Amino acid sequence: MENREIYFDNSATTKVSEAVIEKMLIVMQKDYGNPSSMHRKGMEAENYIKEARAEIAGILKAESKEIFFTSGGTESNNLALIGTAMANRRSGNHIITTQVEHASVGNVMKYLEEQGFRVTYLPVDACGCVSVSDFADAVCEDTILASVMYVNNEVGAVMPVAELAKVLKEKKKDAVFHVDAIQAFGKYPICPKRMGIDLLSVSAHKFHGPKGVGFLYIRDKLKIKPILFGGGQQQGLRSGTENVPAIAGMAAACAEAYRNLEENRQVMIGLKDYFIDQVSQLEGVTVNSQSGEAGAPHIVSVSFAGVRSEVLLHALEEYGISVSAGSACSSNKPAVSATLKAMGIRKDLLDSTIRFSFCENNTKDEIDDCIFKLNALLCKLRLYTRH
Repeated sequence: MENREIYFDNSATTKVSEAVIEKMLIVMQKDYGNPSSMHRKGMEAENYIKEARAEIAGILKAESKEIFFTSGGTESNNLALIGTAMANRRSGNHIITTQVEHASVGNVMKYLEEQGFRVTYLPVDACGCVSVSDFADAVCEDTILASVMYVNNEVGAVMPVAELAKVLKEKKKDAVFHVDAIQAFGKYPICPKRMGIDLLSVSAHKFHGPKGVGFLYIRDKLKIKPILFGGGQQQGLRSGTENVPAIAGMAAACAEAYRNLEENRQVMIGLKDYFIDQVSQLEGVTVNSQSGEAGAPHIVSVSFAGVRSEVLLHALEEYGISVSAGSACSSNKPAVSATLKAMGIRKDLLDSTIRFSFCENNTKDEIDDCIFKLNALLCKLRLYTRH
């Protein structure tokens, strides 16, 4: 029997929706002007950008002027962190983050340390969450910036970002709070002003939008410096001709995601919990993610004792099942996960962990098929494991 394609790697990227494709085709084929041009074609292109800003601002209950378009999550995080650190270094040189951030935050922190900043990397508990009290203890007179992800991209741990923001503002009023919401946007209602978030990073391809586009919410009047220099587009903070088709497509994806937010969330939570229940019945399995509302609705990290993750990943691929070993963003060669190490996962399981991530279009039937094939593969692969 021929294997059907089963895609359980939605945290790496999602399938672009039909409405998004249609919108992008119109912009590419008909309204293709440069938004900086003064003629009608240029103004038509500029209107798409204005509409996209208004759409996103409405979802976040923000102002349109607080939305800046980027090439995706990595650029949004780089602009947020480097731009803020450099603009505020006279006020202090201390930055707070966690041990489980995405590489587009973690590697920026290493760069900022090279520039003379002092970075505190907070530990996490066995679920992958940072402690509010640890965070509070880390805030000091020199703290100018804190960056904590909303949802961990490997295990789906949900950070208490609103509580962290409150603590930060109470202890150091002028400190800036950045949230990497790349795995959270489209899964949760997010209101930066109410939650105390000054900077919020988002990437379109995580919620059925195109790759290569994202945005950064920047609270009005926040001190931040550009990291790209050129024609002065986007209030001089992000130069470069805007990617109008992708921006229009992202806006369409945003509208779709938030039109059906709670319905889609419940579908994903149902799939996640069903998968956890089924996979837990297999031998030698450790689930590293929380069920229900405690964890993100779409991510399940599972360790399979006695089987290397890379081997299992490719074996599943032979059956048409797409999954990943940890984050898919940094390399196509899985490495030992800093997140799993920080959570205290058993050493022998660090190299035996697979991430399954769902979207609202997946089905329980696909999960049943995956579990059946997983069971057969585990029995076979463990026969060849060295003892």
